[in-house]
Amino acid sequence: MPWIRGFGKHLPERIVTNTEMARLLSVEEAWITQMSGIATRRFAAAGESVASMAAAAGREALLTSGVEANELGLILVASGSAERRFPGPAVEVQQLLAAPQALALDLPMPSAGTLFALVQAALWAPSRGPVLVIGAEKISPLLLAEPLEPGTAMLFGDGAGACVVDPRGGLARILDWELGTDGTGAGELKLELQGPIRMNGRSVILHAARKVPAAITTLLERQRRPATDIAVYLMHQANANLIAKIAQSLGIAPESFFSNISLYGNTSAASLLIAAAEWPGPWRGPIVMAAFGAGFQWGALLLEGEC
Repeated sequence: MPWIRGFGKHLPERIVTNTEMARLLSVEEAWITQMSGIATRRFAAAGESVASMAAAAGREALLTSGVEANELGLILVASGSAERRFPGPAVEVQQLLAAPQALALDLPMPSAGTLFALVQAALWAPSRGPVLVIGAEKISPLLLAEPLEPGTAMLFGDGAGACVVDPRGGLARILDWELGTDGTGAGELKLELQGPIRMNGRSVILHAARKVPAAITTLLERQRRPATDIAVYLMHQANANLIAKIAQSLGIAPESFFSNISLYGNTSAASLLIAAAEWPGPWRGPIVMAAFGAGFQWGALLLEGEC
């Protein structure tokens, strides 16, 4: 199996506090913190786009991986907030990175899109060579569209995360994965061509709190790994309370889950790789990545770190 070789991230400069969000949404600041565990989030500038942030994170991932852009065989970009119907941001990222030899494919999937892209990268890398996986979101303009929905708008932020999947070696080898889809939940979290994000928060939390632990358990049982042996759980940073529920379901301490949601909010497809880029390591022993998102789509990935 291929390896994850290195990570990168890009976060906009503008920091939006709960004080500012509470004023904008006409809610109590303490309510935002209690319901989400978020203290601040980043909002992109007018001149920043999904593609420009994706390229910035991609450059950092290439740098930390020691891989040149002209070595890439494939670029995968996951996003639920691309600014146009087509072409998607992947082709623009290919141009910005000067990697014309790389195939460029989009996954129009928020939240869990990066996890699914990592699985695709693991399958493509043996034949294509190094694969650049990016999750990037510019959600803030959607949050501020009328009518404002406080329970949704308080959650999200902008940013990008990236990693290089390489068949030649790296930080951690991709061992196995478990993915799932349940289309009956398609209406519970959606973004139409016009209008704001629509989310049934209660339903999303309920399904995520069941499906993610089930996927992790199936994966670990197949690999004969107890949940308590995992060095760290790197989750899509959706909600601090949800992460705590998943830890409880697995019977492990919340401290086993790395979290930076308090700093950046839910950056959707970007969050998993931003978290991985910020986790201090070491990349040693078994590591689990997991995510849940619109669709419903969810899954877990098992890595083995050796450095």
